[in-house]
Amino acid sequence: MAETRQQILIVLAGAAGPFVGIGLGRFAYNPLFPQLINQGWIASADGGYVGAFNLMGYLCGVFGAHRMAAKGGLRFSMNFGMAAMSLSFLACAFDLGLIWLCVWRLVAGFAGGILMVLAGPAAQAGVAERFRGVASGAVIAGVASGIMLGAALTPALPHISLSWAWLFLSALTGLIWLLTSRIWPRTRLHPTSSGWRAVPGAAPAIIAYGLAGAGMIPHMVFLSDLLIRSYGQGTKVASAAWLLFGLGGFLGALAGGRSADRLGGRNSLLLWLVVQIAAVALLLVKSAPALLTGGALGGFAGIGMTAVVLGYARRLAPQDAGSIWMAATGGFAISQALSSFVMARLFAIQESHVLIVQAGLFFSCSGLAVMLLWRPYAVTR
Repeated sequence: MAETRQQILIVLAGAAGPFVGIGLGRFAYNPLFPQLINQGWIASADGGYVGAFNLMGYLCGVFGAHRMAAKGGLRFSMNFGMAAMSLSFLACAFDLGLIWLCVWRLVAGFAGGILMVLAGPAAQAGVAERFRGVASGAVIAGVASGIMLGAALTPALPHISLSWAWLFLSALTGLIWLLTSRIWPRTRLHPTSSGWRAVPGAAPAIIAYGLAGAGMIPHMVFLSDLLIRSYGQGTKVASAAWLLFGLGGFLGALAGGRSADRLGGRNSLLLWLVVQIAAVALLLVKSAPALLTGGALGGFAGIGMTAVVLGYARRLAPQDAGSIWMAATGGFAISQALSSFVMARLFAIQESHVLIVQAGLFFSCSGLAVMLLWRPYAVTR
């Protein structure tokens, strides 16, 4: 009984990493952004710079997390990420100009990369083999929980001070850090000589996951704008779609971890890619029910796929799972950054959300094609 309780605590502590690192560090920032402009903290043209610095920090965190955990251990690295995130939110509470905000959003991105990469290995290192699929899903569900929190807080944001909003995020992160700081295992991640490149089946999963990330740009970046400006659905439908995106992501993450255990990693990844294709395709239908369904399925696929890939990595090569997960996370981030820029440029030229959705559909189908056609190895795990 005591052992089971300890494993549950480790899983919850692992889920706290993506909740803070991505759910709060990235997605809770989205509803704050319009208020930063409305209250004069930044100009509308400065948003791109803030986002670029955050992404730059995220990439550095993703690629530096494994080395940090190999030298200092998982517990030290997770505590560092939590502390850095809380400090970044605290610093953002002071309106000291664009450069100040960019620097601390870079810190938030770096902390988010560390927490995202290491949360899965931290949880799986402390639980029994039979619980690792469930642990994967529960950890990634932390991202969706952060999205839903941001969606729930959005209606109150115009009525509160931005400084208080940042301070709330800092205090919430600090509280989560306090509750989890002693739970994470002290395990060190020892890099192997081969890494993910020598693991059969790792490359197609990493490539497919990256293409899936590009395919989710219509949901993760343009969903509200698409519904309001192109389809005239109004803010209520847009808010509901974003909330359903988070709820779908929560369910998809939990289901993804279990599916990797029961159906195998490759079959689960194929299934989640099919769901993503359906979700993106539904954004081409202008009726509210179809768009809301597309939002929910987009969260289910886009966030749930992360749990599938994490479980797949563990099944492919337990000793190299950290290396596979780092490569997949880094590829996902780079793919999203590049495709987001391309789609934003495409929209600026054509002023059409339809082209963006079609591009997302193309990338999603490409990810499915990679998994179906890449057969240098008979990988069915």
